[in-house]
Amino acid sequence: MIHPLADVQSESIGEGTSIWQFSIVLPLAQIGKSCNINAHCFVENDVIIGNNVTIKCGVYLWDGLRIGNNVFIGPNVTFINDNFPRSKEYPVEFQKTIIHDGASVGAGSVILGGITIGKNVMIGAGSVVTKNIPDNELWFGNPAKFIRKIDNGQ
Repeated sequence: MIHPLADVQSESIGEGTSIWQFSIVLPLAQIGKSCNINAHCFVENDVIIGNNVTIKCGVYLWDGLRIGNNVFIGPNVTFINDNFPRSKEYPVEFQKTIIHDGASVGAGSVILGGITIGKNVMIGAGSVVTKNIPDNELWFGNPAKFIRKIDNGQ
């Protein structure tokens, strides 16, 4: 289901995916099956989203972002793909940020470019992620720090 007020230019949208009003998806973006892209989102060209992913309102997905299956991205999460941006000066290649299967990123978090977030990771709301996070861990804070291991996704 693509809302009539969304601007979806990509033909690589999986079956059962919903894209809500005022969202923009550029032509080369790839979005898997059964995803929910909420209102006021932007998906750039070099973005790959797996299956069964939820992207809440106000999230912009920039070039270089890779999102696995069963991932939750909370509202107003900010992704960065260039740690040293300058107006009208672009890197040869944008940083790759990888979010593995089953991860959840809490509302209002900031994820610096080039970060890898492991499987089943939980990032608490408002966190600033400045380094890679191993599988099955809970991180929270500014900067985000290890809180505890997670068993069975809890």
